[in-house]
Amino acid sequence: MSMSVKLTFSLGAIAVILLLSSIISIMEYRRMSDYVSNLIASNINCINIAQKIAGESDRYNLQLLAIIGENDPSLIPEVDCNSFMDEYRSLKETLTSREAVARTDSVIYSYSAYMLTSLEFEKVIMNDFIDNRDWYFKRLQPKYQRLKSDIAKLNDVIYVHLKENSETFQDGFYRSIIPGVVSVGAGLLLVLLLLVFILMYYVRPLKKMLSGIGDYRDFGRRYSYEFDGDDELVALNKDLTELADENAELKRRLSKLREEREKLIESSSAAQEI
Repeated sequence: MSMSVKLTFSLGAIAVILLLSSIISIMEYRRMSDYVSNLIASNINCINIAQKIAGESDRYNLQLLAIIGENDPSLIPEVDCNSFMDEYRSLKETLTSREAVARTDSVIYSYSAYMLTSLEFEKVIMNDFIDNRDWYFKRLQPKYQRLKSDIAKLNDVIYVHLKENSETFQDGFYRSIIPGVVSVGAGLLLVLLLLVFILMYYVRPLKKMLSGIGDYRDFGRRYSYEFDGDDELVALNKDLTELADENAELKRRLSKLREEREKLIESSSAAQEI
C-alpha cells in the first residue's frame, strides 16, 4: 500500500471508531432518558391523582361536618364515587411495584369503607346534634383517618419510586457516556500507535536516508541504507541508492580520465624535452 493509503486508512479507522461510539452514546442516552422520563412522569401523575383524591375527601368530610345538626338530608353533598374508582383503577394499572399496588388496594378499601359509613348520615342527620356529632367522630372520622393514612402511605411509596427513578436516570446517564469515554481512550491509543507507526516506518527511515546522503556527500561513503516495504518511501530510497551509485561510478570515471590525461601530458612533455 502507498503512504497515502496507509495514513488514510489509519486516520479513517480512528474517525470511524469515534463516530460509532458517539452514535452509540447518543442512542443509549436517549433510550435511558425516554425510559426514565416516562417512569418519572408516571410517578408524578400518580402523586397528582392521590393528592386530588385526598383533597376531594377532605372537602367532602368537612362538608359533612358543616351540616351536623341541620336535620336536612338534602344538604348532604354528593360525591362521584365512580370517578374516584376509575382514577384509582388507572393508577393501579400505572404502578409497577407490588408494594405500590398493595397500597392502592388499601386506599380503595379504605375509601369504600368510608363512603359506606357516610351513607349512614342520611338516617343519622335526622337525630339531634349530640347523636350527629357522636356518629361523626366515633364512626365516620376513624374511617376518614384510615383513608388519609393509606393515601399518605401510597404517596410515600410513590415518592420513593420517584427518587429511585431519578437515581436510575443519573446512573443511566453515566452508563450512556461510557462508550464515549471508551472511544476517546481507544482513539488516543490509536493516535499513539499511529504516531509510533509514523516514527518507525517513515520518520526514522527519512533520517537514515538523510544521514546516508550526508555521509556520501561529505565523506564519500557508499550510500547503502536498505529497509523493507512497498510504498513510495522504499521507491525513493531505491532511486537514491541508484543515483548515488551512478554518481560514484561517474566520479571514478572522471578520476580515471584525469589520471590518463595527466599521464598523456607528462608523456608529451617528456617527448618534447628529448
